[in-house]
Amino acid sequence: MGINEGEFVAIIGPSGCGKSTLLKMVAGLLKPTSGLILVEGKEVQGPGLDRGVVFQEGALFPWLTVADNIRFGARNKKMPPEVIEKRTQDVIQLVQLEGFENTFPARLSGGMKQRVAVARALAYEPEILLMDEPFGQVDAQTRGKLQQLLIDIWRRTNSTIMFVTHSIQEAVFLADRIIVFSSRPGTIIEQITVDLPRPRQTLSEAFFKYRIHIAKLLGGEAEGFFG
Repeated sequence: MGINEGEFVAIIGPSGCGKSTLLKMVAGLLKPTSGLILVEGKEVQGPGLDRGVVFQEGALFPWLTVADNIRFGARNKKMPPEVIEKRTQDVIQLVQLEGFENTFPARLSGGMKQRVAVARALAYEPEILLMDEPFGQVDAQTRGKLQQLLIDIWRRTNSTIMFVTHSIQEAVFLADRIIVFSSRPGTIIEQITVDLPRPRQTLSEAFFKYRIHIAKLLGGEAEGFFG
């Protein structure tokens, strides 16, 4: 399995099939028991700033403001201070959080926290953005807004994104390519290229055909994946 530069790839499958485990191996948080994981031709040996990670819960530092959370990765990458400040302001604008720079996470909504997490990952310019069900804990309306925001960010930054989800609709709406996993032990059932123009119309017949096809691939485990 490979991901091309600038591609948006979604991974979907039943709970426990290994989606998040795969993402954590790409992030360098877990080691594969066999085979190699390469990023830009180099074997992944551990976590690195060439990969940005956004988890389901956001994992912000509660003692840091929005701006300082975003600066964190860029400082670890030892970017010049003037570059850090420019990148911080650029991504704050990109995720539409102007005016919240000095706010602490406890005063943010769930959707805003996820926007900060995305901005923090983007600020240090990783080669690939790894996202593990990042919108799974927000309400449906906020989720839709975050999905559209992510598409806008992806188009403007030309990022490479690997996105784990339980939602068939989310996968079809977001991804260039969808990788469908089977139950444990997880294997790839099919890789599906989503040939739909953007912005995608979720109520169109073509969109629904992709949803039905993926649901059939998941068989009896497809129930609950339509969110």
